[in-house]
Amino acid sequence: MSETQAPTGALLTDARLSRGPSELFVRTCQAPGLLHEIGHFQAFLEVDQAHTVMLVEQGVLTPAQGRAILGALGRIVAAGPEGLSADAQRGSFLLQVEAELARAIGEDVAGRMHTGRSRIDQGATVRRLHKRGGLLRVMRLLLGLRAAILAQATRHNRTVMPGYTHMQHAQPWILGHYLHSMNVRLEEDFRRLVETYARVNLSPLGAVGLAGTSWPLDRDHTAALLGFDGLVENSRLAREAWYAAEAAAALAFVMTTLNDIATDLHVWSSWEFGLVETDDAFCGTSSIFPQKKNPSALEAIKKAAGGATQWLAQAMATFRGEGSGDQAIRELSMLDDAIACTAAMVELATGIIDTLVVHTARMRKVVEASWSTASNLADALVRDTGLSYRHSHHAVGRLVRLCLAEGILPQQATGALLDEAARQTIGHPLGLSDAAVREALDVDAFVRTRVTRGSIAPAEVDRMLAEAQAALAADRGWLDATDGRIAAARRMLAHAADAILADG
Repeated sequence: MSETQAPTGALLTDARLSRGPSELFVRTCQAPGLLHEIGHFQAFLEVDQAHTVMLVEQGVLTPAQGRAILGALGRIVAAGPEGLSADAQRGSFLLQVEAELARAIGEDVAGRMHTGRSRIDQGATVRRLHKRGGLLRVMRLLLGLRAAILAQATRHNRTVMPGYTHMQHAQPWILGHYLHSMNVRLEEDFRRLVETYARVNLSPLGAVGLAGTSWPLDRDHTAALLGFDGLVENSRLAREAWYAAEAAAALAFVMTTLNDIATDLHVWSSWEFGLVETDDAFCGTSSIFPQKKNPSALEAIKKAAGGATQWLAQAMATFRGEGSGDQAIRELSMLDDAIACTAAMVELATGIIDTLVVHTARMRKVVEASWSTASNLADALVRDTGLSYRHSHHAVGRLVRLCLAEGILPQQATGALLDEAARQTIGHPLGLSDAAVREALDVDAFVRTRVTRGSIAPAEVDRMLAEAQAALAADRGWLDATDGRIAAARRMLAHAADAILADG
């Protein structure tokens, strides 16, 4: 793209301004903006085609004018962005297309395409189309990640592992239960994107600059041709882009969930934990330490998630003055980067989860060597002896202290040791048998005896996983239907344009 080449025909600014744009203004403002807009090539041309079809159908353009414009637009689409003779001195993408049309069909006919619209509503429509596609791509990838997580959760619906609070063993856990919890978060992230999509997928086209137009535009028809679900009805609001801030927030939520998954797997894959291992295909090595296998893909996700914490703040700061109508802050180019980043990290996380190595024997060994079933023994004392939970907590806490001091494992604890702990804390023995103490401290018994909804009980884990699969199928159905509506709108637009082109 040339910055200094003289444009064909008059510049938009020639009539009102006494001089053309300076080289500095072109280089620092117009050229970067145009480069960004060229990335929206398909959306720009779809908007032009839909607007032209509507103008013909409303009698604003003659069929002959419509045929000339639609034919030239079709040739631009076929040539692709590489075929566009873009000149930053001319200005925005809209003006680049106008210049291409003028060269092909003459300025008089080319200039009629812009009847009844402003660069404000045209650009706002393009941006919504483009962001809509990006959000749908992220959502499709999220479905893939959820499917991978649920597949692993189903494989490990009985895999016992230590559960942590404060990074200390708290209670026995089930890996499938943990993975289901992360699927739930991703499901909530998907729902946020669905809600955001509903506000993105509204058409500003036909609102013009601010107050509407005297031309008989059919806004509902252009919205349908472009696959929008409705209108940004108030013409004043067409230029606003607060939906972009909401989208940035929804994407940041996705990245936060990815960060938490990556952080857990990162910690659990360390030598000290040794619970899981990322596949070699997602790891790196050290330039100096021959033994090292670095979980580089997990680190990449965590790094990207750090930047995502600023996405909403950046959007809010950018739009702080939009009430003034400043043109330069209507576009949030950062959102395209956020969409691309989120899509890439979701895809990367899916690859990691798909190939995750789980060391089930190590998980069981670690949890059985800990005192994470102590709360179950405390519950047993409440049920069997009538103690309050607080007194029971004191007795069991002292039992753990005594056993740790003597190197006694949970499965070696005795009723006599518990009695001694009780005498030291609550003043009297409790009289539980060795078998009762060890049963209460048994890991498998702990899992088996959970009764509350949403717990790690086998039946509950299976129920939640089945419901998660059903929710995933429903979300996939929603996305397929949404993609289908957009595809149908594109076919309708192509048919309408073909009908005009074939007329005469």
